[in-house]
Amino acid sequence: MRVGVTGAGGFVGSALVAALLEPAGALPNLDELVAVDAVLPAHADARVVRAEGDLADPDFRESLFAAPFDAVFHLAAVPGGAAARDPGLGWRVNVEATLAILDGLAAQTAPARLVFSSSIGVFGVPLPADKVDDETLPLPTLSYGAHKLIGETLVADYARRGLVDGIALRLPGILARPRVKGGHLSAYMSDILHAMAAGEDFVCPVSREATSWFMSRARCVDNLLHAAALPRDAELPRRAFNLPALRLSMAELIAGAETHFGQAAGRRVSFDPNAALEAQFGAYPPLATPIADALGFCHDGDAPTLVARALGLNSSAQTRGAA
Repeated sequence: MRVGVTGAGGFVGSALVAALLEPAGALPNLDELVAVDAVLPAHADARVVRAEGDLADPDFRESLFAAPFDAVFHLAAVPGGAAARDPGLGWRVNVEATLAILDGLAAQTAPARLVFSSSIGVFGVPLPADKVDDETLPLPTLSYGAHKLIGETLVADYARRGLVDGIALRLPGILARPRVKGGHLSAYMSDILHAMAAGEDFVCPVSREATSWFMSRARCVDNLLHAAALPRDAELPRRAFNLPALRLSMAELIAGAETHFGQAAGRRVSFDPNAALEAQFGAYPPLATPIADALGFCHDGDAPTLVARALGLNSSAQTRGAA
């Protein structure tokens, strides 16, 4: 089995590569793993083919398809803030590269399974006050969300035509990203956990009552692998759908972290809400995910388990359904 991972050097991609290479991985017949990114770590596993390059470069993209793929995880993207600052780069990577990957896979003799990482950013703001479910109309209000919605549409169209066996998963906020400057406007969701773990002061840019949808990186990887392993004849009412996630207020997330780091860590958090940021990332209603639930996708269970999995504190949960 030949498998590709774009964005393989990133936060989620690097963890996915590690999981794929485990002896009891979700794809046990893995012969070759093509890791694609601008910069990649060294890998001792002989099955890894390091493909370093720019996905915005058509020649580089073409080189990836020297042999057919059985499955591809397309995670590479220019995220929200970065896509807004450089719209041309966002378009080339988020849209043109996605189309090129679909075309490369469509040219194969046998359709490959494509797992496309979409985003809850397809919904935009304001969100419906009562709930978001699989019937909610996507109306993106950031270029990144628009790019992901275009990708979802392309995946569904290529699947309809029998060219690619594609699935688009709408990922929520994934925790806990490293504390580095980047293009993620929602970085505070991870930064607050790192600060509490380190016993540092933290000024939260949204209010205590701000609600968001969360998932640990470990659970995200589990769900990506689950999507790749779904039977080819699985009943899919649509090709793009929401994943189960925990809906938590910042107060609830802090309380979950306090179970590991103590209430003193929570007292070091203060609040200075940014209205625009909270409107974009901190006003999420209840989330219903019947399609993903029926297919066996899971969230982290509860806030303490989410924090433990997000920070690698050796806790786990297996829980279906949104919350």
